Amino acid sequence: MTRQKIIAGNWKMNCNVAETEKLLKSLIKGIRPKRGVTVVVCPPFTSLQMATKILKGKSIKLGAQDLSEHENGAFTGDISAKMLKLVGVKYVIVGHSERRQFHNENDKLVNAKAHRALQTGLIPIICIGETLQEREGEKTETVVVQQLDGAIADFGNNELKKIVIAYEPVWAIGTGQTATPEMAQVVHRLIRDKLGKLAPELAKSIPIIYGGSVKPDNAAGLLSQPDIDGALVGGASLDAKSFISILQAV
Repeated sequence: MTRQKIIAGNWKMNCNVAETEKLLKSLIKGIRPKRGVTVVVCPPFTSLQMATKILKGKSIKLGAQDLSEHENGAFTGDISAKMLKLVGVKYVIVGHSERRQFHNENDKLVNAKAHRALQTGLIPIICIGETLQEREGEKTETVVVQQLDGAIADFGNNELKKIVIAYEPVWAIGTGQTATPEMAQVVHRLIRDKLGKLAPELAKSIPIIYGGSVKPDNAAGLLSQPDIDGALVGGASLDAKSFISILQAV
């Protein structure tokens, strides 16, 4: 079956409000909507309210880079799902490797955040992936399946049909290294097979996208693989020309 393709830009801690406005206007000018392809941009929290105004009526969807597992309360520095939804956010990245590495987020917390997103009507982009040490130790399958199981624990069909999975090998993020299309496809197939055991009727429809130094020169090869349904783009999403080139590779 034909799955929705998703090209999402994770801007990380880059772009102030003025820079966000400039980049969004360049993207709006250069992107031509494609049937079956969803484009998502995830600016910093401080730019979301302005971004939603610029994107009103446009084909580009707005995403956030994280959210709190709590609904509200005394959680200094956190942002709730309801706050995100009220400023126009549709997607939210959950469990990015940088959150796991630098903020000690574990599978249980990723699961709680994904649950909170779904309960609020947001679509979580759930990130999983192994480190270089784990890959070299031939633990890729064990790590990826463990993270997937933990992230979607207790999810029923109603939840599973609303999620996006992002496979992002940590060793290929911001390093210039990229999994070959064939390497990435093997893990994407593993993830799809695992989902098939949990929800056979839904596994073929859940988008699984790839993240890890996706650039214009490798996007076509990655996106041509049968189980790679798009890309979670980091550094290249900060340049309008590069991001548009990746989108054109779909």
